[in-house]
Amino acid sequence: MDQPLRFKPFGFSSLFLMLIGWGGLYWLITQTLPYVWPRWGFFVLSLMAITGTVLPIVYFFHRRFPSEKPAESNVIVRQAVWFGVYGATLAWLQLGRLVTVYVILGLAGGLIAIEYFMRLREKAHWKPPITDDQPS
Repeated sequence: MDQPLRFKPFGFSSLFLMLIGWGGLYWLITQTLPYVWPRWGFFVLSLMAITGTVLPIVYFFHRRFPSEKPAESNVIVRQAVWFGVYGATLAWLQLGRLVTVYVILGLAGGLIAIEYFMRLREKAHWKPPITDDQPS
């Protein structure tokens, strides 16, 4: 990618996810009873809300601390979704009172390791250099 990433698409996506996620959570918590489908809706809406909230922060960190091969847009969105999955998973585990410091750190370490190996695999793909066949 020759041109740097712009914030506008991330801003629209983030705003949409935050409005749907936090607004839906507010409605769900104040207007429904904790049956099966509202409970699943809670996890989906919390994933959307956390992802939308963290998306601009992840974008900022990639702009502020660029790597030698800049991150593409799919990497930024994927890392924001990891935060949403982390938050929703911790909320789900809290239902059974299973959240401890070790679970919090272990889950975070596992997700960080998965993302590290995915980024390592993406960087390892060799792409042939683009050459111009026309003599100048």
